[in-house]
Amino acid sequence: MQIVIQPDAQAVARYGAAAIIRQIRQHPASVLGLATGATPILLYQQLITAYQHGEVSFQAVKTFNLDEYIGLAATHPQSYRYFMQHHLFNHIDIQPENTAVPEGDAADPLLACEQYEQKIMAAGGIDIQLLGIGRNGHIGFNEPSSGLRSRTRIKTLTQQTIADNARFFAPGEYQPHLSITMGIGTILDARKVLLLATGKAKAKAVKAMVEGPLSASCPASALQLHQQATVVLDEEAASDLDQLAFYRHIEQENAALLRRLNRD
Repeated sequence: MQIVIQPDAQAVARYGAAAIIRQIRQHPASVLGLATGATPILLYQQLITAYQHGEVSFQAVKTFNLDEYIGLAATHPQSYRYFMQHHLFNHIDIQPENTAVPEGDAADPLLACEQYEQKIMAAGGIDIQLLGIGRNGHIGFNEPSSGLRSRTRIKTLTQQTIADNARFFAPGEYQPHLSITMGIGTILDARKVLLLATGKAKAKAVKAMVEGPLSASCPASALQLHQQATVVLDEEAASDLDQLAFYRHIEQENAALLRRLNRD
């Protein structure tokens, strides 16, 4: 797991966006796994700006989102499909048919889960999966106790996740307690993983993910098993890490190596 520490949330977003742009430039028909929530919004703004400046095209890109609330139509303002349209898809040149988000209002949610897995496989798998992390260590909606080999499925949200997401819903508005989410096994199948975390509220979960044991009690700790997982943190999110100085040293060594390779 590569740990990258940036000074603030904007720098985290720039680093993450640069990694995705680099992926698309190298492979224009890349398959991206995308995330919702507050953390990736700044990254999506960076991608939109890069597209507007002619630095990247999404014409051949395919995307698969991590999750969706069960019971919300795609047009609902709190659905993750609506989120993606508003924060990214409507502002770039991606083909609408190449954007996939789980169907929260599917007549048969179990079948929708199976079909989502099949669509990912048919696309050739995910090249780079973007993730955030919940305060309880969840990735996607894989809450604590999720199986480390789980596939796309229906998942009940914890009370903490419901409380954390309540700010997005108006008082008295229906807030789903169930979701469809890619499983941890599905996420680990991605060729690369890019997890972003910002703010002091994420520090405890980040420490459990990076330095704690591999455990279903912290689903994000499964990324310890991934061969190309990059974790990008701001100073606050990294503040509880015991080996903080070592991670900074590794990044300095990596940067020096890249400079030497570029000179050669």
